[in-house]
Amino acid sequence: MSKKSRFIIVAAIFLAGAGVLALKHRGNVQEKYTTTPAVGLPRLVDLGADQCIPCKLMAPVLEELKEEYKGRLEVNFIDVWKDPLPGRQYGIRAIPTQIFLAPDGKELFRHEGFYSKEDILAKWRELGYKLEG
Repeated sequence: MSKKSRFIIVAAIFLAGAGVLALKHRGNVQEKYTTTPAVGLPRLVDLGADQCIPCKLMAPVLEELKEEYKGRLEVNFIDVWKDPLPGRQYGIRAIPTQIFLAPDGKELFRHEGFYSKEDILAKWRELGYKLEG
């Protein structure tokens, strides 16, 4: 067998292995970021990064929403610099991006940039969700 043939075979095996690993990782990410919450709650997904300034400003807003509306609203943060696949899956163009999802996973609205707690709650009301008590 020639040197070139061995190289082609080794390269093909390497690419096949890399493809299997990529598909396995993709499946795990899709399960992790499923668009249908198991608890049947409306969901706010914030796609950003720990090191992005507007994203850092969003962090306390998300934490307040997560605590104050526990059991009525699911709040998720995804760092797309650490894990870029969800950013591609959601088709984001800028960070932070907030995506408002119905309990069935249907996207209702999206916003790019910082979004205040008051504006987020007003948008949920506009969408027909009364989260308050």
